[in-house]
Amino acid sequence: MFSARISITAVALLALAACAPPGQQQSQEATATGPIKIANVNAQSGQLSSLGQWEHKGVKLAIDEANKAGGVNGRQIKLDLFDSQGDPTVGTNVARKIAAEGYVAMLGTAESAVTLAMAPILKDAKIPNITSGQSPKLAELKSPFLFLNAPTSVTFDETLAKYLADDKGYKKIALISNNGAYGSGEHDAFLASLKTRSLTPLADEVVTPDQKDFNANLAKIREQDPEVLFIGAEEVQSGLIAKQARELGLKALFAGGAPMGTDVYASTAGLKNAEGSVVSSPYLSNEASEEIKAFAAKYKAAYNEEARMHVAKAYDGASIMLEALKQTNGEGGQKLADAIRGVKRAGLLGNYTYDANGVGIHETKIGLVKDGKVVPEVAG
Repeated sequence: MFSARISITAVALLALAACAPPGQQQSQEATATGPIKIANVNAQSGQLSSLGQWEHKGVKLAIDEANKAGGVNGRQIKLDLFDSQGDPTVGTNVARKIAAEGYVAMLGTAESAVTLAMAPILKDAKIPNITSGQSPKLAELKSPFLFLNAPTSVTFDETLAKYLADDKGYKKIALISNNGAYGSGEHDAFLASLKTRSLTPLADEVVTPDQKDFNANLAKIREQDPEVLFIGAEEVQSGLIAKQARELGLKALFAGGAPMGTDVYASTAGLKNAEGSVVSSPYLSNEASEEIKAFAAKYKAAYNEEARMHVAKAYDGASIMLEALKQTNGEGGQKLADAIRGVKRAGLLGNYTYDANGVGIHETKIGLVKDGKVVPEVAG
C-alpha cells in the first residue's frame, strides 16, 4: 500500500510538472547542471569568411576563459559553430535548427543581411542574439532579443562626416557603395550626415555586393574630381574599389567605416593605395589602453595573429552574454534578454549601455591607415 501511494504521488508530480506554466518550466530548467548551449553563427566559407573567422576566434577566446574559470555558476558553456556562408538563406535554416535544438543564446553573425534574415525566427523562439552587424536596419527591427556589440552605421558615418566636412573642410565628396544590407546602411547614414551639412555628393554610385569590376562607376566619379571618395562596402570590395580607383588616376582621399581599418582592405587595395585612408571605428589600435594591450597579447598567444576590431567586438559580445547568463543562472528567454539589456560594461570598444533598440555603443573615433595599419588621428 505504501509503495503504491509513492507511485501515485510520483505520477501526480510528473503530471503537474508537465502542466506547469512556461515561466515555471524555465525556472526548473535553470537548475540543471548540464552544459549551457550557445550557438556561434558566422561565415566560415565564402567571400566574408575572414569576418566570420575573426568573430569565431573572439567568441571562443571569451568562452574558453569562462570555462577554465568554472563556467557559468559551475556549468560549462558548450559553444557550437555554424557556418552561415554569408548567405541569408543558409542563416535562416541555421536559425530554425538553433530554435529546435535547445540553444539558450546565439552569438553572431558578422553580416548584417544574414542577421536580419535570422532575427524574426530567433525572436519567435525567444533566443537572445548578440550580433556584430552594423546596419541601422538591425536597430529598426526593435526586437527585444537582438543586441549589437558595435555602433550602427549612423554613428560610424556621423563621426566620419564631422571629421571630413566640419574639421577638415572638405566639400567635394563622392560616394560609392553596394546595395547589400551593410552597404545600404553605410550609404544612407553618410548621405544623411552630408545633408545635415547642406552638402550634396558630386557622384553617388551604387554597385552590387558581388561586383568586382568598378571601372565604369569610378570613371564617372573621376569626371567630378572629388576631394574625398566615401566607400561603403565590406573589406574585400572596399580594397578592390580603392585599387581600381588609383589605377584610373583618381586622387581623392578614401574614407569609410570599420572594413577599411583591416589588413584585408589594405592588402587587397595594396599598401600604397590604402595609405592615408580615413577610418571611423570604435577600436583603432591594439595599443589604445592597458586593457586592450592585455587583450591583444592573450589573443596573439592563443591564435598567433594580431587582434583587430572584429575580434574585439565579438569578445565583448560574448563577455556580455556570459555576464547576463550568470545573472539568470543559465536561464534563457525573456529573462536572459532583460539581463543583457541591464549589463553595463566597460568593454574593449567602449562603455556598453544598451538602449531600447539593442544598441550598446554610441561613439566611434577617427583613424588613418599608415603602412597597412590604422593609427589614431592626431588633432591639430
